Amino acid sequence: MRINRIKFVSEMARNDFNVNDLTERCGISRGTISSVKNGKTCSPNTAKRIAEALNVELKYLTEEA
Repeated sequence: MRINRIKFVSEMARNDFNVNDLTERCGISRGTISSVKNGKTCSPNTAKRIAEALNVELKYLTEEA
């Protein structure tokens, strides 16, 4: 699953989170968060946990097919 990088970074800024903050909030490794932020794919479970930590719906963050 691919998360939209622009929406992801925008939501991180809106929540005043850096990568370390998000790592603590969703329990995902810093490397995984950085990979997603740089446009790599992730598992649906990872995407769901990121969306929950950012307080947005998963479908908002995911790339349009």
